[in-house]
Amino acid sequence: GLCFICPLGCLHFKGRVKLTSSRDRERRQVFFLGVFECICLGSSEFLRKNSFPTLFLTMLSLVQVTTNGIIAMSEPPAKESYPGVFPPTFGVVAPFLADLDTTDGLGKVYYREDLSPSVTQLAAECVQRGFPEVSFQPSSVVVVTWESVAPYQGPSKDPEQEGKRNTFQAVLASSDYSSYAIFLYPEDGLQFYTTFSKKDENQVPAVVAFSQGIQGLFWKSEGAYNIFANDRESIGNLAKSSNSGQQGVWVFEIGSPATASGVVPSDVSLGLDDGAEYDDEDYESVTHLGLGDVSTTPFPYEDPRRGDPGTYSAPRVLSPRRLPTERHPGPPTERTRSFQPPAETFPQQHAQVIDVDEVEETGVVFSYNTDSRQTCANNRHQCSVHAECRDFATGFCCSCVAGYTGNGQQCVAEGSPQRVNGKVKGRIFVGNSPVPIVFENTDLHSYVVMNHGRSYTAISTIPETVGYSLLPLAPIGGIIGWMFAVEQDAFKNGFSITGGEFTRQAEVTFVGYPGKLVIKQQFSGIDEHGHLTINTELEGHVPHIPFGSSVHIEPYTELYHYSLITSSSTREYTVTEPEQGGAASSNIYTYQWRQTITFQECAHDTSRPVLPSTQQLSVDSVFVLYNQEERILRYALSNSIGPVRDGSPDALQNPCYIGTHGCDTNAACRPGPGVQFTCECSIGFRGDGRTCSDIDECSEQPSVCGSHAICNNHPGTFRCECVEGYQFSEEGTCVATVDQRPINYCETGLHDCDIPQRAQCIYMGGSSYTCSCLPGFSGDGRACQEMEKTRCQLEREHILRAAGLTDPQQPVMPGLFVPECDEHGHYTPTQCHGSTGHCWCVDRDGRELEGTRTRPGMTPPCNTVAPPIHHGPSVPTAVIPLPPGTHLLFAQTGKIEHLPLEGSIMQKTEAKTLLHAPDKVIIGLAFDCVDKMVYWTDISEPSIGRASMHGGEPTTIIRQDLGSPEGIALDHLGRNIFWTDSHLDRIEVAKLDGTQRRVLFETDLVNPRGIITDSVRGNLYWTDWNRDSPKIETSYMDGTNRRILVQDDLGLPNGLTFDAYSSQLCWVDAGTNRVECLKPDESGRRRVLEGLQYPFAVTSYGKNLYYTDWKTNSVVAVDLAISKETDAFHPHKQTRLYGVTTALSQCPQGHNYCSVNNGGCTHLCLATPGSRTCRCPDNTLGSKMDQGFE
Repeated sequence: GLCFICPLGCLHFKGRVKLTSSRDRERRQVFFLGVFECICLGSSEFLRKNSFPTLFLTMLSLVQVTTNGIIAMSEPPAKESYPGVFPPTFGVVAPFLADLDTTDGLGKVYYREDLSPSVTQLAAECVQRGFPEVSFQPSSVVVVTWESVAPYQGPSKDPEQEGKRNTFQAVLASSDYSSYAIFLYPEDGLQFYTTFSKKDENQVPAVVAFSQGIQGLFWKSEGAYNIFANDRESIGNLAKSSNSGQQGVWVFEIGSPATASGVVPSDVSLGLDDGAEYDDEDYESVTHLGLGDVSTTPFPYEDPRRGDPGTYSAPRVLSPRRLPTERHPGPPTERTRSFQPPAETFPQQHAQVIDVDEVEETGVVFSYNTDSRQTCANNRHQCSVHAECRDFATGFCCSCVAGYTGNGQQCVAEGSPQRVNGKVKGRIFVGNSPVPIVFENTDLHSYVVMNHGRSYTAISTIPETVGYSLLPLAPIGGIIGWMFAVEQDAFKNGFSITGGEFTRQAEVTFVGYPGKLVIKQQFSGIDEHGHLTINTELEGHVPHIPFGSSVHIEPYTELYHYSLITSSSTREYTVTEPEQGGAASSNIYTYQWRQTITFQECAHDTSRPVLPSTQQLSVDSVFVLYNQEERILRYALSNSIGPVRDGSPDALQNPCYIGTHGCDTNAACRPGPGVQFTCECSIGFRGDGRTCSDIDECSEQPSVCGSHAICNNHPGTFRCECVEGYQFSEEGTCVATVDQRPINYCETGLHDCDIPQRAQCIYMGGSSYTCSCLPGFSGDGRACQEMEKTRCQLEREHILRAAGLTDPQQPVMPGLFVPECDEHGHYTPTQCHGSTGHCWCVDRDGRELEGTRTRPGMTPPCNTVAPPIHHGPSVPTAVIPLPPGTHLLFAQTGKIEHLPLEGSIMQKTEAKTLLHAPDKVIIGLAFDCVDKMVYWTDISEPSIGRASMHGGEPTTIIRQDLGSPEGIALDHLGRNIFWTDSHLDRIEVAKLDGTQRRVLFETDLVNPRGIITDSVRGNLYWTDWNRDSPKIETSYMDGTNRRILVQDDLGLPNGLTFDAYSSQLCWVDAGTNRVECLKPDESGRRRVLEGLQYPFAVTSYGKNLYYTDWKTNSVVAVDLAISKETDAFHPHKQTRLYGVTTALSQCPQGHNYCSVNNGGCTHLCLATPGSRTCRCPDNTLGSKMDQGFE
């Protein structure tokens, strides 16, 4: 059932909500889906004094969700039709008032009240974006979704509207003091703007509006109403524009003292520079952009603002420039207020109607539940390998299996020690100093003994000017203690709730000291090494603590509230200064602590035990130290989580909760009744719990890794490695590498083609294969569907069935004619009667052509009337030829896929596999725009290969003397390839066929990965994600003039791209989670976008960057002009994506000194700015010596 928020001074009373349709009304059919009422407390005098005028939240008795795009505040009168004359007599919220058709399954309407923290927080963020000056936290959110509704077309259907559907949402968010409406129009969500009107007998535009309806019990009067869009242009711009700063999202204040005379719309510009000012002339020049003639509005535009109901302004248009903020006063000449959304198109990120699992990704839309919910079948990868996935009515959830703890998406062994790694950066003012202490890229390492709940955190290279002053801030590392606090019965620590994926923001206010310190921490879950990752930012003011002082912090408690995780407390700390004159002074100080933790939880499992609304974190044995010599800041704390208590003696608490159990470090403490407990060794260990020893699985289970593998034991676990000449298959077994024993996947049955009844697997040599649907089926070979039978096939089946011939192999009885069909189901041009011997020609419909029948034994010369459909050669090539145009190519483990681009828009429905190579792990990609060839690196063999986009066999061009080739780049002018090898720590160059190899660099490299060329200028760029000292370097293509281009504020720089058109170098960083760009010849760099998940590779085309992401398993588009993610493509197979490159339809203009006749070189020609260098391959002597030769 659905509840609505009553006015102040009223109580909820469970009732019902109606879903109605105007056409249902004509048939006298009304569907009751659940209803509520509001019962008001006290007398009318009480209401007059203690409630405020609201537009829609007074005198509510019934709320109706209708199919015609409105939410009615009372039951519409039976005599009143809608859509009709606006305003109606009843109160209404109308995100798209029109005659919408939902009959015969044309569309659906979903509605619900949602009290979940994730949805209320999302609503609060939308309101905050539209009304930045308002502090709003809704206690109820009503979400209504009209999905794929059709236009009512009347008796004569309009062919232009055939098949068009609209999808949009309305959200009503309410607190005890105010209410807001949020309208969301996704990209391509509005495909029609008008519907047929029975009254006017023509097409009329939809209306976006609000109305109070008729007000008053005895003296009735028309309430306020607002029309915000009521013509084709303004309706068409709903999905393109916004009044809240985010495209497609519109926010309105509908219930507060400010709305007594009408709705207050938000007024936040889209992507404009807040600091810009324009004079009257500038203002006049932009207010008419895309509006047409403003004079068509017969009255001034009235824009009531908060606390200023008598203020008005002229119509506003969002333009690429900032509009003035002053308002133009004028009297209200009409009750109706008209607002026209701007016609300008803004390339901001669009609102999308999405499933709940994707809310984190877009952050702007409220989910709704449909039959196409997310299930475990295609989302099992989102759960930990130590978790089970379960489907529920509205989606799926993950839960850790026995012996493991976490939220299901992240699970760790119970009782096992944990490690946390991350980075810290700060900008801190110490004492009264006007100059901040700045530090970046500082390492944080933490070790947690889980069964004691004790965390040890060290932050290195903290400047001594601020080190001592940070000693009181043990909670910087204390959040790690909360994550792994000892759990008392039925209570959960932070990791059990969040899985180590959350955002924490805290404010520290020192009593008696001006200013405050803000702490922001982002936890990103478990990385590939099994360690939790954290990024910390510190900014603000702290009191000065003298050098050499010590700080003592008494045990303390914190209360954690779990609607949205919040806590606050007041703490004391003692500062003991160094001795002076034989005496040391001690002073007690106080600070106040407030924090908020946001995370995503799975709301589908309603049977999961409800978390206590309040939990108490008890922290003791607090130790803080700053080592001045090593410049390391250390925090240590013991933590337990449990019920709120005033402070029971330790003797009455279970030893598991207070850390006095004596269990082994690798054991979990299991509390019993009273003070009883047991110790249980963690998974991978054996013992009585007080002493646990590692299980050597390799010795106890010699065959645990299978054949051709070596087992390596590790504490609590083991790892398998294939012997030389073998590699892991997708099934986890060791199989021979391709050059020693090619795998025929078709023969072994290890392919992923459809079942033999629908498809065939075609072996292509080596370990490659393709899939092809059998005749009568269509698809890509991996998923084939039966094609509709042709006329010939249907006629043939009918004749055979009528004759009782169910087996096609049975002989046809004499005298019976059965038509012959070709392999594609068409009539063969020549038909013959098997009994009489007569033959004749037929047309494509099987009709006999007059004059073509011959005597028995003769065959007429019939022309082919139905040319066969060419599905390609009978044995498809390993590479499917690429259609014309520009494409994105991206690698996904054992295959390369192509994604067409139309302009800069990804054509996601046309994505297809270009190359299948299941035995490979393809990492880097490069494209040769001259010969239309794709090149790749493969770390499984390892090798470097290539294939033509015109089709044909893939070939391996380099397989010797490689360690782990990752990044690859191509100079299309000099006809060379360059690659990085992160195992051999070097960068090499070779000709396009793999010959004439030469090592360019093999020093000062730790983890080289991304590499890219600037062919015209002769420059080379690469990344090195060395965790201790990441950097981006550059040199000429011949290896000279090597230098560091970027070294500061890097984490894990992975992908790199160079746009030849803008001369801009851009990279993605999985450590800082950023996209950044610079022009190599200019100073300064630009942060394009922050908050990425785990970017790996990147490429550029036009105004966009496209990067692959390991966490979301997607290709993401970023608009460089507005610094926003604009689209994402999720391949059908949800596994890690690696390299990405742009397959250009034509090469960029330009040349270098190697582009003609190989620059006159006999071997390698390597371009440099304004010149070239001739080089010999390694181990080869040059044939002549000259300047630039060797």
